[in-house]
Amino acid sequence: MQAYQEFLAETLIDAPTLQERIASLAEEINRDYADKHEDLLLICILRGALPFMVDLMRHITIPHQMDCMAISSYGVGKFQSSGNVRVTYDLQTNIAGKHVLLVEDIVDSGHTISHVLEMLKTRNPASLRVCSLLDKEERREVVVPIHYRGFSIPNRYVFGYGLDIDEYYRNLPFIGVVDLEKYQSPG
Repeated sequence: MQAYQEFLAETLIDAPTLQERIASLAEEINRDYADKHEDLLLICILRGALPFMVDLMRHITIPHQMDCMAISSYGVGKFQSSGNVRVTYDLQTNIAGKHVLLVEDIVDSGHTISHVLEMLKTRNPASLRVCSLLDKEERREVVVPIHYRGFSIPNRYVFGYGLDIDEYYRNLPFIGVVDLEKYQSPG
């Protein structure tokens, strides 16, 4: 496996900046859900949002529950979503009557998150909002509401802090940009 330094074009968001923004997002969530805390449920979209979810939860001071779901939406090309969305791991929690905050790593075309929102609405939550660490607005094909946005980023292929390349590099504490000319896919 290639070392990430060989294809890192630039560090888009460094670790301290990520952590500062996550803390401020949590402050907004604490304020907005202060009177609804007994019903607040954070839903992590696996696997990419996991580091973000863990760090976000550390700053959310109101009591809350959490659950996870996994969605598959890739398949057309190496770096493109197919638009075909399927649930590969569903929630274990009944969300009826709960204030649901969907925690996502990145929203680009909007197809995946739109599909998940439509599905979750049928389960009768008290409210349903989205918190996304990254937003590629210029790639949007489907309008989706993002209530809590960490960073708006340009249309570049990014990795690190939960975002993978061929399932590697999720562990990096920063968001980097891939130099696609230098990246070599394993196998």
